[in-house]
Amino acid sequence: MTSTETRIDPPYVADESTQLTAFLDYHRATVVTKAAGLSEEDAHRSLLPSELMTVAGLLSHLRWVEAYWFDVVLDGQPDRAPYSKEHPDGEFEIAAELSLSQLIDDYRAQCATSREITARRGLDDVVDFRGDEQVNVRWVIVHMIEETARHAGHLDVIREQLDGATGE
Repeated sequence: MTSTETRIDPPYVADESTQLTAFLDYHRATVVTKAAGLSEEDAHRSLLPSELMTVAGLLSHLRWVEAYWFDVVLDGQPDRAPYSKEHPDGEFEIAAELSLSQLIDDYRAQCATSREITARRGLDDVVDFRGDEQVNVRWVIVHMIEETARHAGHLDVIREQLDGATGE
């Protein structure tokens, strides 16, 4: 694996916001590290029963999950995601048409946007969610830690199957 991504270990002692965002950034960097250095063919190769579960597909999925939770839910922007009721896996499907470098760049850019949105809010800030519910920033960050770490694990397994590369 070759990556210029810098993974910084989360601090052992810090305030809650710093620790949560540091863990999320660590897992974001892990995602890029796991994807970096693959050939286009390998990035788009399916090794699992689901044809959508590729490195490219997971990068696209994580990019759009970030956009949903931060842009749409926390910042109130319109949802621009490529998925719909008719195409619930649209973010995975469009990945087949995008290069690995474009997917990584899009993911990095979305993470930067997500960081900016988070920086404007406190963990206890509450926003309306799905009509009659509410969610706070803390919940979104914790959810994104879980989502990103889970898919980093998928990427770890896929990467090892593709070229034998292992590591944190």
